[in-house]
Amino acid sequence: MNTTIAARLAAIHEQIALSCQRCGRDVASVQLLAVSKTVAAAAVQQAAAAGQWLFGENRVQEAAIKQSQLASLALPLKWHLIGPLQRNKVKQAITLFDLIHSVDSVALAQEIDRQASSQRTTPMPVLVQVNVGREPQKHGLMPEAVVAAVTAMAALPHLAICGLMAIPPFCDDPQQVRPWLRQLAQLADQIDRLKLANVAMQQLSMGMSHDFMVAIEEGATLIRIGTALFGPEGV
Repeated sequence: MNTTIAARLAAIHEQIALSCQRCGRDVASVQLLAVSKTVAAAAVQQAAAAGQWLFGENRVQEAAIKQSQLASLALPLKWHLIGPLQRNKVKQAITLFDLIHSVDSVALAQEIDRQASSQRTTPMPVLVQVNVGREPQKHGLMPEAVVAAVTAMAALPHLAICGLMAIPPFCDDPQQVRPWLRQLAQLADQIDRLKLANVAMQQLSMGMSHDFMVAIEEGATLIRIGTALFGPEGV
C-alpha cells in the first residue's frame, strides 16, 4: 500500500468529519469521490487498499482502459463519469459508470434514455450539470434553464435523475465559492418540491480539493477530490 495515499485519505476523512460536525451533519451523508483522471491504475489500486472504493473519471476511453487494467483484481469499485459526455460515447458510458454527473442538455438525456432502453435493465442514474458561474468555457445548463430541463427529462423512463452537479468558478478563498454552492442547493430544493417522476434530488455533487469543506457546509453529498488525495502531479 502507498502510505502517502493512505495518509492523505485519512486526513481528508478527518476534514470531512470536522466539516460535518461544524454544520451538524451525519458524516455518512457525504461521499468522497476520488478523482482518478490521469492517475495510473496502480494508484487507484493503492487507494482501494486504503479503503477508497468510489472513483471519478473525466473521459470514457480512459475509464475503459483503467477498468480493464484493474478487472483481474475483482475489486468492488464504483465509477462515476464527471467529465463532459459526447452523445457518440453514451452507449459505452452507460455500461462503464454507476453514475453520470455531467448531463448538460435535454438532448444528451434523451440519448442516454434511448441507449439505456436496450443496454440496461434499470434506469441510468444521472446528475444534471449546472453552470452556476455562467462561465463560457464550462459545460452545464444555465441556472434559469434547469427546472424546465429537468421537467422535460423526467418524462424519460430509462433515466433516474438523482440530483445536481456544479463546478463553480475557482476562488483562492474557498469562502467566496459559497454563494454558487448555495445556489445549487436551492435549485435542488426547488426541483424537489415539484415531485417529478423519475426525479429525486438526493445528490449534490460539488466541492473539490480546495473548497470541499465549504461545500459540505452548503449541503454537498458527493465531494470530488483529486489533488488532495493523489498529489498535484497524480501518482
